Amino acid sequence: MTVTHLFFDVGGVLGSNGWDHGQRTVAARHFGLEPAELEEMHSEAKAMLEMGRITLDEYLRTAVFYQPRPFTPEAFKQFMFAQSTPNPESIALARRLARTGRYRLMTLNNESAELNQHRIEIFGLRDIFSTFFSSCWVGVLKPARRIYEVALAMAQADPPASVFIDDRARNLEPARGLGMRTIGFRDAKTLREELAGMGVTVSGAREG
Repeated sequence: MTVTHLFFDVGGVLGSNGWDHGQRTVAARHFGLEPAELEEMHSEAKAMLEMGRITLDEYLRTAVFYQPRPFTPEAFKQFMFAQSTPNPESIALARRLARTGRYRLMTLNNESAELNQHRIEIFGLRDIFSTFFSSCWVGVLKPARRIYEVALAMAQADPPASVFIDDRARNLEPARGLGMRTIGFRDAKTLREELAGMGVTVSGAREG
């Protein structure tokens, strides 16, 4: 079946992870926090944050500012956002695929609303992807089967004609269970080759 829909993860595919263990460790070191304590407090609020049940400010009050700090919430948020860096090669590939006009491109990721919006803007994703199926807006986290069902239904995508790209194997399994094709992301060159093997190419893409 011809591929019509492409679903991309954001963190680990289109750019760095937004606020995972690595970023939290860097933040703890920068602000003089105890990493293990930050991890413990983060774990209490992570799911609520990424499902859009609490705001980033509420999360920070739970995970960081439950006691006085010598820095402000705004300074901490700016540091969080600065940890997000784009993957230029992956984004360029996605942009060229979108410019062919043959595929509908969407994101499917776990992220807090504020960080997700920031990354959409700084990565320049708005002109590439038609829809953003983010956990903060859908209200469900990968790898729960429901988030894939919602994305497929809202996109009106036939699973065998859909490809889901993610860097974590545990997130690919539910998609395969629904009949979607999947690619475990390693790098943009390999992704392009694996997509080509499914008949998804950038030939005919408009330049500029």
